[in-house]
Amino acid sequence: MDSFEINKIVAAVLMVALLVIGIGKLSDVIFYVEKPETPGYEVEVEQVSTASSSSTIAVDEKVDIAALMAMGDIASGEKIFKKCAACHSIIKGGKNAIGPALYNVVGRKVGSVEDYKYSKALAAYEKEWTLEELNGYLTKPAKWIKGTKMAFAGLRKEVDRASVIKYLNENSDNPIPLP
Repeated sequence: MDSFEINKIVAAVLMVALLVIGIGKLSDVIFYVEKPETPGYEVEVEQVSTASSSSTIAVDEKVDIAALMAMGDIASGEKIFKKCAACHSIIKGGKNAIGPALYNVVGRKVGSVEDYKYSKALAAYEKEWTLEELNGYLTKPAKWIKGTKMAFAGLRKEVDRASVIKYLNENSDNPIPLP
């Protein structure tokens, strides 16, 4: 290969580079776009008011538990509870597993099963498992009682929570009357 061919190759490469740069500059002139003073988009978010204490979160909105319980169904609650059955027992006299036995849970004091080691947050929680407490806890356990060791993500659908709560209530020596 002689020097004339090398010069043609180098000239072609330079010409392509200049052409690409030139087209880029020319397109910037033709299609000029003014940049905003502050980049990005403003996203409007509705503020949710919450009041928190050291170990719990309570939403200011009051849940209509009677309407919630009307949506639930014991049969579907039994099916949905199968997610819970991996860690909890629901039979009378059932043993604790990864989580405590849940027979007679509705109306029971939180953290009161004798032979189960609860997290500090649940052991210190001074309430009973009412329908409202169960609804809040089953929504997202880690947010309802901060520090709980229950790793369950929660039940998002109200009808699922109502069904599970009805099923838990039925699995009791003395089911509480539903509103």
